[in-house]
Amino acid sequence: MEMKILGQKELNQEVKDGHFCTGCGACVNLCPYQACYRDQVVMLHPCDLKEGGCYAFCPRTPTDLEGLKKSLFDPRDITLELGAVKGFYITRAADRKVRARAQHGGTVTTLITLALQEGIIDSAILAEEGRNLLPQGAMVQDPGEIKKHGHSKFVVSPNVAEFNRLAKEGGRKIGIVATPCQALALAKMRMKPLKNYAERIDQLKLVIGIFCGWALSWGSLVEVLRKKIDLSEIEGMDIPPSKYHLLQLYTKKGTIDIPLDEVTSSVRGACWYCPDLTAEFSDLSVGSARLPEGWEEAKGWNQVIVRTQLGQKLLNLAKKKGLLEFRDVPEENLPKLKTASLGKKRTAVKNLKLRSRDPKNLFYLDPEDPVLRTIAAGS
Repeated sequence: MEMKILGQKELNQEVKDGHFCTGCGACVNLCPYQACYRDQVVMLHPCDLKEGGCYAFCPRTPTDLEGLKKSLFDPRDITLELGAVKGFYITRAADRKVRARAQHGGTVTTLITLALQEGIIDSAILAEEGRNLLPQGAMVQDPGEIKKHGHSKFVVSPNVAEFNRLAKEGGRKIGIVATPCQALALAKMRMKPLKNYAERIDQLKLVIGIFCGWALSWGSLVEVLRKKIDLSEIEGMDIPPSKYHLLQLYTKKGTIDIPLDEVTSSVRGACWYCPDLTAEFSDLSVGSARLPEGWEEAKGWNQVIVRTQLGQKLLNLAKKKGLLEFRDVPEENLPKLKTASLGKKRTAVKNLKLRSRDPKNLFYLDPEDPVLRTIAAGS
């Protein structure tokens, strides 16, 4: 599969018009020609560059995933299902106040705060809720402010656009909380395919990935929710394990359960073609836990995959300082997560084959990738 860098015209044709855009923001703030608007990336002006950063960094242009993994991680840690795995843990914030404000166990909040306090980073890029549940990327430098950004509304925040803006200024040590597609975009930047952006990506010092089954399209989600409640009353939301088949809204008047069937039509179309459940191109990845005591206990904990030496160092430091609590990992957790991750890869490959009607045409995925070949052989 040829990994050729093209320009904005081809990006528009292959990704935007092809309905593969994830809204990650990787093509925004590189130049004045792309912008984020109401959960969409819009082309403001045509660009005639033959090779553009917008195309080079997009997670939905052709990518050598195997080559990226071997370049960024210890090959001995790479697994078929989850990418690099140095360690697997169940953790939560030791501070109850942090846990109370976080989406689940508060692990991400704790680690980003610690990275700022220790000088590993001096700027953190997080999702910030804008008007009517529309998130946007925000730069935070005060460790005390991190806990205000702990909730998810399951709509993509274009955090990589904020990274591009901040890195353009220069002189930073940047950490970012990223979805799988955003982490992949940053990994493509780290390969430095275009020299004029090399100094920017050198400022990236930490990537904390979040598990992501899919994201919701903001406009469609708002249309569904407005039939249920005034948006200003929504304080948070969550999606319990699949057996519950619910989206739960936490409001000033209590919890509202919405059948997931009413919400799945709002899933961003590009998500059905994504092969990455656990943000494989991160220093460490964090998701909600699964525990034998059930969801009420599990939602207060996180599953953590450590992928790099930096990720392990940060997690160990949090443990040493008593900032994270650890519990034994149930024996079945890692195999179940591997199965779920492999299931998402299979779904992506299946959907891409159905769309192209050609088993050798997986658009931006390489059918000769060792992981995808194994999936195809087992299907």
